Order: sequence, then C-alpha cells, then structure tokens
Amino acid sequence: MPYTAKDFKGLLGTAGFSDKLLTDHFKLYEGYVKNTNLVIEKIKALLKAGDQPTPEFAELNRRFGWEFNGMRLHELYFGNMTKAPKALDPKSAVAKALSDGFGSVDAFEQAFKSTGKARGIGWTVLYQDPKEKAIYPVWINEHDVGHIAEGKILLIMDVFEHAFITDYAMNRPAYIDAFFKVIDWDEIGKRLAGK
Repeated sequence: MPYTAKDFKGLLGTAGFSDKLLTDHFKLYEGYVKNTNLVIEKIKALLKAGDQPTPEFAELNRRFGWEFNGMRLHELYFGNMTKAPKALDPKSAVAKALSDGFGSVDAFEQAFKSTGKARGIGWTVLYQDPKEKAIYPVWINEHDVGHIAEGKILLIMDVFEHAFITDYAMNRPAYIDAFFKVIDWDEIGKRLAGK
C-alpha cells in the first residue's frame, strides 16, 4: 500500500513560522512521500524482472533510506510542533527525564540548541536508548546518516536551510529559539511513554 502524505496545514499560523515557509516545507515533505512510493515500485519491478543486483537496483536501495527517512523525519518534526504551545510542566515525565539525563531542563535546552547550531545541514534529534533509558542530543548529517541504532526519537528539529531561510535568512539561532517556543511537550510525553 503506498504511503500517503499527512496533512500538517493545522500548523499554518504558528508563531515564528510564516505560512509561506510552512507551505513550502510541506511541499518538500510531500515530495519525499511521492519519491518513497516511486522507489518502492521501481525496486519491486526490478525484483520481479530478476534485474538485480544491477547498479540501478543497488542505487535504488541506497536511495530508499534517503527518501523514506526524509518522509518519516518530517512527519516527526511537524508532529512535535504546535500552534498552541504550552510550557513544559516541570512535574511531567518529560521534565524528569530531561533533568535526569542532563542535570536540568535548562541544561538539556542548551545541549539541544548547541547541537542544532553545529555547522552543516541535517537534523538535531533527542534520542532515547530504549535499553538504558539514557537520552542524547544527536546530529544526523543527512536523512540516512547518523541515526542511533534502536534509538527512540523523542524530539526532532530540522536544521536544513529550507526549514528556516525564508523567515530567518542565515540566522539559525533565531530559528532554533522560535522552534523551542512551539514544541508540543504533550507529544514528546507520548513518545517518551511509547504511545
């Protein structure tokens, strides 16, 4: 069954993010959904025809990780944003996990933001190791490079230029500050709880 793009238009009007920026970003995400489906169909056709392991088959398999992760990481990114943000409840399970992992919520915020300010394009991800319950801010250099094996994504921030250049030019720190103001802490709590 082909993947279908999720509708994130409910984020239009989010403070700190122009509708143009969001609409363009949604279109980019929809391209990943389309290309994920296209790559799957091409791989299936090559398998059916017995045309593997050809260079085309190998390249499509490599490309699948890029397209699929581009789709799924954008879904997680838009999914952890809200037009109606609430402050993180200091008594919540999320606040406790952040404090346990970093010493304080403020220390977490500094670590996550600092990771996001690293030179380059990619993603900043707060991963939880499901075995040890430790949490780490991690840089993903491309959609398919830098993931933590078995890591559970709790929070993700897109730091490719397309996520901020329309509204913030090259001022990535201002974008990161705006992003932090619209984090859906309830969604992060659900991810932490495995829901």
